[in-house]
Amino acid sequence: MDNKDMLGRAGLVTVEEAGNIFHAGYVVPEPGRETVGITDALRRVLASDVVSTVTLPAFTRSSMDGYAVAAKDTFGATDSMPAYLNLAGEIQMGEEALAPIGKGQAFGISTGGMLPPGADAVVMLEHSERLPDGTLEVHRPVAPGDNIVQQGEDVRQGDVLLTAGHRIRPQDMGALAGIGVTSISVCVRPRVAIINTGNEIVEADKVPMPGQVRDINSYNLAGLVAHAGGLPVQMGIFRDEYTAIRDAVESATEKADVVAITGGSSVGTRDLTARVINDLGPPGVLVHGVSVRPGKPVIIGVAGAKPVFGLPGHPVAVTVSFELFVRPLIKRLSGLVDPLGLSGIPPVRVVRARMARNYSSSPGREDHIRVALELRDGEHWARPILGRSGLITTLVKAHGSVVIPLSVNGLVKGDWVDVELFD
Repeated sequence: MDNKDMLGRAGLVTVEEAGNIFHAGYVVPEPGRETVGITDALRRVLASDVVSTVTLPAFTRSSMDGYAVAAKDTFGATDSMPAYLNLAGEIQMGEEALAPIGKGQAFGISTGGMLPPGADAVVMLEHSERLPDGTLEVHRPVAPGDNIVQQGEDVRQGDVLLTAGHRIRPQDMGALAGIGVTSISVCVRPRVAIINTGNEIVEADKVPMPGQVRDINSYNLAGLVAHAGGLPVQMGIFRDEYTAIRDAVESATEKADVVAITGGSSVGTRDLTARVINDLGPPGVLVHGVSVRPGKPVIIGVAGAKPVFGLPGHPVAVTVSFELFVRPLIKRLSGLVDPLGLSGIPPVRVVRARMARNYSSSPGREDHIRVALELRDGEHWARPILGRSGLITTLVKAHGSVVIPLSVNGLVKGDWVDVELFD
C-alpha cells in the first residue's frame, strides 16, 4: 500500500502501528500512590488490593418483615390447614437476639433484624396471621434459608473485595464502608499539560478580531483528560514561534507526566511541533502521520523522558487523536487495569445500530465518523453528522462515533455498525 498522503508526504502508519511504535519507544512508569478518604475516592484507581478484615453480614438476618421460625415447624402448612406457632416476642432492630427459639415458637422480626439462635427462616407477613390470643397462624411453609441473609453471605474475612487497578464506583464506596474501610491507597492521577498554539487563537473570554478565533481545543482537551482520569494542566496559548513553543514544552515536561500540543502538526511553514520535540529528545518524534481521518497529521514523540503528542488543530481531529492515543496512555499511567480480554467487557459503551444512509470512505485509512442515534420501530439507526473536522458542533450533535476500517470502502444504508458512545 502506498503510504503517501494527498500532500505527497511519506511515512503514514496505521493506528495499530503507531501504538506499537510508541510502546516500543516509551516505558510507562509505575504510578505514584496516595491515600484518600472513600468520600473522595469516586473514579480513583486502587493502588493495592482491599482485603476484608470482617465478615459481612456479621450475623444472620431477615431479608423482609415477618416472623423468625424454625422452618420444620411450618412444614405442611396450607390455607385450609395452617400451622400454629406461639409468638415468643419481638426482635428489636439494632439489638442482639439472645433468646433461643423454642419448638413451635416464632419471633416477630423486621427487615435486617438479627435471627435468634435456632431460627433458620422467616415467614412473610402476608403468609401469616396474628391471632388475638398471641398465636401465629402460618398459611405457607418455609424451607431452611428462606427470606434470610446468612452470616458471611456477602463478604468473608480474608476475601479480596477489590483488586489493584480497579476504578472505584459508587457501589464500591458503599462496600468499603460496609467492611469499615474509610480510606484507601489510590494511584496518583497523571498530570497532562495542554499547550495551545496558533497566532489566530485568543482566550475564550475575549472578543476575537477579524481573522481570530476563540480557544476551543484547550477546554475540549481539559474535559477529555479529566474524564479519562487525568489532571489537566492548562499552560496557555502560544504563538507559532519556535522559542515560545519550545519554552512552553520544556516547562510542561517539568510540571506534567504527559504533554498535549494542539495546532502546528500539519505540513506547512509553521510546523514547529515536530522540530521542538526532536530538539528536546531523544528519542524525539516517533510517529508523524497516521492513516486515520480525521487526525492524520498527529505527532507522537518523547521529549525530556515525557510523552508528547502533537494533536491537529481542528476540534474533531483533536478528539479522535486523543481517544486513539492519549486516553489509553492516561489509563496506563493511572494504574487502571483494562478488563477487556479478562471479562470481555468493552472499554467503551457500544450500541448496535443500522446506518441511516450510505457513507463512502477511501481505502487505506481508518475513518471515524460522528453519528446521531435515532429510534425507528424499535431499532437504533445511526445518522452521520456531516461537516468538516473544524466544526465543533459536529461533536455536540453526535451521540457517538462509528469506525470504518482501513480495508472498507464505505458503508451502505441498513448496514449494522457498532456505535461507540460519547459518555
